[in-house]
Amino acid sequence: MGRKVKANQEPKGPGRKARKQPAPVPLEPKPRNPKRLKKQLQKKEEKKANRQKSSSENKAGVSLSDVPFAFDDEDSEIENHEDDNDLLGSDEDDTKANLLDSDIEEDDESSDDDEITFKAKGKKFSDDNQNWLKLAAEDSDSDLGDDDFGADEFDAMDEDSVNDSSSDEGPMDMERESRKLEKQAAEDEQLAEEEMQTNIMESEKFELPSAEEIEKIDRASEDLQGIQMRIRDNLNTIARFAELREKGRSRKEYVDLLQKDLAFVYGYSDFMMEKMMSLFPISEILDVLEANETPRPVTIRTNTLKTRKRDLVQALVNRGVNIEPAGDWTKVGLVVFDSNVPIGATPEYLAGHYILQSASSFLPCLALEPQLDERVLDMSSAPGGKTTYLCALMKNTGLVVANDANKERLSATVANIHRLGCTNTIVTHHDGRQFPKVMGSFDRVLLDAPCSGSGVIAKDQSVKTSKVEKDFQRCSHLQKELILAAIDSCNPKSATGGYIVYSTCSIMVMENEAVVDYALKHRNVKVVDTGLPFGKSGFVKHGQYRFHPSLEKTRRYYPHTHNMDGFYVAKLQVLSHETPANTNKNKEGKERLDEATQDGSDDSALSQKSTKKGKNKKTNKRKKDKSGPAQEGKDTVDQEKQDESKGSEISKKSTKKSKNKKIDKAKKDKKDSPQQPAEDKKKPSDSETKSGKIKGTQKKIKAGASKMEQDTKIPKKSKKSSKKKD
Repeated sequence: MGRKVKANQEPKGPGRKARKQPAPVPLEPKPRNPKRLKKQLQKKEEKKANRQKSSSENKAGVSLSDVPFAFDDEDSEIENHEDDNDLLGSDEDDTKANLLDSDIEEDDESSDDDEITFKAKGKKFSDDNQNWLKLAAEDSDSDLGDDDFGADEFDAMDEDSVNDSSSDEGPMDMERESRKLEKQAAEDEQLAEEEMQTNIMESEKFELPSAEEIEKIDRASEDLQGIQMRIRDNLNTIARFAELREKGRSRKEYVDLLQKDLAFVYGYSDFMMEKMMSLFPISEILDVLEANETPRPVTIRTNTLKTRKRDLVQALVNRGVNIEPAGDWTKVGLVVFDSNVPIGATPEYLAGHYILQSASSFLPCLALEPQLDERVLDMSSAPGGKTTYLCALMKNTGLVVANDANKERLSATVANIHRLGCTNTIVTHHDGRQFPKVMGSFDRVLLDAPCSGSGVIAKDQSVKTSKVEKDFQRCSHLQKELILAAIDSCNPKSATGGYIVYSTCSIMVMENEAVVDYALKHRNVKVVDTGLPFGKSGFVKHGQYRFHPSLEKTRRYYPHTHNMDGFYVAKLQVLSHETPANTNKNKEGKERLDEATQDGSDDSALSQKSTKKGKNKKTNKRKKDKSGPAQEGKDTVDQEKQDESKGSEISKKSTKKSKNKKIDKAKKDKKDSPQQPAEDKKKPSDSETKSGKIKGTQKKIKAGASKMEQDTKIPKKSKKSSKKKD
């Protein structure tokens, strides 16, 4: 079924099932390529020649059949229509015929071998049709003239079409030319770089001054640009030292000159510049120094206890503040680029919706990860930025103890706690080293230890010249004491915690890795991953230091790489309050002592024998000097008293009594001796007598008597030997 058509509506075209109509004939010729135009012109000339031949044959009386001409091609219907129009000789039909010829010529181009063949059928024309034939000939001549004129117009139009086609193809050519130009420019740049390198290698080598010239350099009077050029040339030579160095000059000479130039240009002391160059490679030292000269961007932290980040951003933007998020690593940090109002005096600031806090101060709190309803200690809390952040992370649950040794700085901590709406905090004023005696058993402890401030030179330029080696040693000693106190304050048996975060705003190894390594040796703790998504790993080897391999889990932050203050973060887990390191050392020491005693037992026996021989020689000398055997017996008894081991006080008393009795007997037996020195009897002290009365027993007395029997044999032998000598 077809479409329904209204009575008043004119049909617009064929129905759905109707036969498709041939495409309408274009009124204007299409643009052609120049190659195809040449072929068309050649075919037109051939057709003209064929037409002239046909006209001459018609004049000569060639008759054709009444049947119209037929073509071998599929376009026979179009050719018959063209012949009928020629017979009528109308001008409109001629134009249509010419257009049809152009279409036929297109088909001829696709198949050059196809040719039109006229086939005469039926009877020839009679003389009655001669006038018509003449008219046809005249028409043909006129057609030829018209064709010639049309050809000229067609040629002109074809030229325009060529121009149009060239204009259509122009953008492609322009793209190709632009690509060629880009390739040439890239090649020129490579050649220029190669030429620059060759020039540097050949003519622009840095000439290092001699040692005497370096000492005579007066940098104060020298041009600053000249010093900077020397620094760049020196850095270039150090980077390619094997190629550009002078023969006979060491690398240390180049580095020493560079150190002095950098210290003068950037205002550092020689000590601080040496420390900085030991931390960073020489290729990065310029970036580090330049970063310390530029201030860090202003950052604020959203107080989630009172507002949301989206609402705060909208409020500040309405006040003319250019603000953006600090990064993907923090959900509350915002960076302020520009502000029409003072950022520290807005109504939002006074209401406690945000606090001015450096981006690096977020990191210790994120690493600590306090949980709800925990006991947390901030051992060095002033001015309260980290304490309030811990309260926000805990959502005002649990307990946060904010301690600081400086009472003046605690006023700022209290003010921030009240302004930001923290209700779970207690502020204390104690020395952190003594805090375990005050309070303990915390689930987590945050220690942002006081340091030299070498990571915040952009804020405090005095660090460049004011710090000395003693300052770093003093800070390191204090930090070691504080980290041990923090470990003792933490509860290792906590179900959710038992963690400590140690952080400093310093980049020196002495204040960071050395302190954590000291804690590992003196407490039963281990280093844990901080959980921070970025940052450089800590040092395991640096100069003379060799640290535990787990210190690689700690994180370092630098101004030139992370665009924040220099910072260090380490996270420790407390395993127990025992000190396994010290116990192991004590065991090792005992084992060494045991080995030494076993090995030296023989030596000790020999030494005892030698000492006895020496003592005997001394006694013999005394005997020769003194006259009388009584005196000699007395001397031997005194020597025996010194050599005897200390026994009980009762045994000493018994030995003294027996010796006095023997001396009295010797005096009576030897009255004939001319010299009898007066002997002062030594009485025992009161303490000895009292102790002897209290502790004396029969067993001890018998033991003392047995010892005296052995001792009495020695003076008898000495007497006999002395008589023989006399």
